[in-house]
Amino acid sequence: MKEKDSIYTSPVGEIEPFKFDETVATVFPDMIVRSVPGYNTIISAIGLLAGKFAQSNSVCYDLGCSLGAATLSMRNQITNEHCRIIAVDNSQAMLQHCEKLIAQDPSQVNVELQCSDIRDISIENASVVVINFTLQFIPINDRQVLLNKIYQGLLPGGILILSEKIKFSDPKQQALQTEMHHIFKKANGYSDLEISQKRTALENVLLPETFKQHQQRLLNAGFSSAEVWFQYFNFTSMLALK
Repeated sequence: MKEKDSIYTSPVGEIEPFKFDETVATVFPDMIVRSVPGYNTIISAIGLLAGKFAQSNSVCYDLGCSLGAATLSMRNQITNEHCRIIAVDNSQAMLQHCEKLIAQDPSQVNVELQCSDIRDISIENASVVVINFTLQFIPINDRQVLLNKIYQGLLPGGILILSEKIKFSDPKQQALQTEMHHIFKKANGYSDLEISQKRTALENVLLPETFKQHQQRLLNAGFSSAEVWFQYFNFTSMLALK
């Protein structure tokens, strides 16, 4: 049974910037589902997309893998021979929990875990790359370089699945979508205090952009198209095709 997220239940004097440490890793399965609208749907679809786009003798990357939800979803849908997954995260705490979950999974698809900044790794011979709610934590000025590297490392016919919290250029839409996300979290049991304190912790750590900004960056990297396939309030997932 997953442990309930109660990190911000009590008032915190000085709220530190959010980080993916052991405290977060322990409650992450509960936190992510209660905080990100449509998360389970996105994870399920990542597996289906990997099943379609994974190529034999290639690599699927899960960049910012956290506890490996996307990795496990891909692993259970990939049927191609000699196709392996490289799962990368810069949090050792998250990877330790991820390793235990993968060990319990019966799939025989090989998974290699790497503790590294996703900006520092090589992308080679890739048929599927997943960045699931991770680019938003990368400095904005570094995002184009990372996406360029991913495009160059993808095989012809490869795909990038990019999921992000987004913002809106229209102030009314921004206000509405933010309010609906707040309502979503309250419906999942978070208090106003918890929501407020976590928002403060994420300020200047999670940096959202508009869909158009993401789309233009993907096109600049060389992708032939980049479109939204899923959106639930201010959370979206995009497909970029090579």
